[in-house]
Amino acid sequence: MTLPAWNDPEFKGGTMIKGALWLVQEIGEGNTFTKEQLRNAFPGVSQADRRFRDLRAYKWIILTNTEDATLMAEDQRFVKAGVPVWDPAARRAAAPQKAITAKQTQAVMARDEYMCTVCGIGGAEPYIDDSNQTGVLSVTRRLTVLPDGREEVFLVTVCKRCRAGADGQGAHADEVVTEIMSLDTADQQRLARWVERGRRGSTPLERAWSAYRRLPGEAREEVREVLGT
Repeated sequence: MTLPAWNDPEFKGGTMIKGALWLVQEIGEGNTFTKEQLRNAFPGVSQADRRFRDLRAYKWIILTNTEDATLMAEDQRFVKAGVPVWDPAARRAAAPQKAITAKQTQAVMARDEYMCTVCGIGGAEPYIDDSNQTGVLSVTRRLTVLPDGREEVFLVTVCKRCRAGADGQGAHADEVVTEIMSLDTADQQRLARWVERGRRGSTPLERAWSAYRRLPGEAREEVREVLGT
């Protein structure tokens, strides 16, 4: 379908929809924009920032400086467009499910040891392959195929990058298979269990590290003294 112009006065879409069109037509994927640009584009619109954040529920990827350390506090990066929210049918089909409560979020993160169940990164921990970005955890729904073939949806902890399904590089199944086959038998079996469960497991060492990182500064110092570091 032909996209309506984001600033067409005849177009009746709300701020979220017009904002999506503005991102596509004025900013472009991969580029940054500022809060001032947003305010100038939508003068007089209260909580325009909040309407933009609503796009994330429709799989739009928009990063702030908390997820991308290369950004200034005023900046945001439009990484990738998601559901075409200007299309009523597409928007209805992708309407967000019932919100996950704060209580559910806390319980799921505690169960998952405050680590991403896909890549294992802890909250605020830098990525090994990109130290400019740190793990930002959230809880999301994930469809999982159980060993008996049944499909169920579970709440799991994931980082922003894994939730987006992208790490900045293309996915190549043949390379993944080659890497898996290079593992020793024990690691291949462990990986198979992760695949079967639909989530990454964690070791006692990883759980201890995650628990340490959640301690306040003074408590961390006491742990370091015990360890003699």
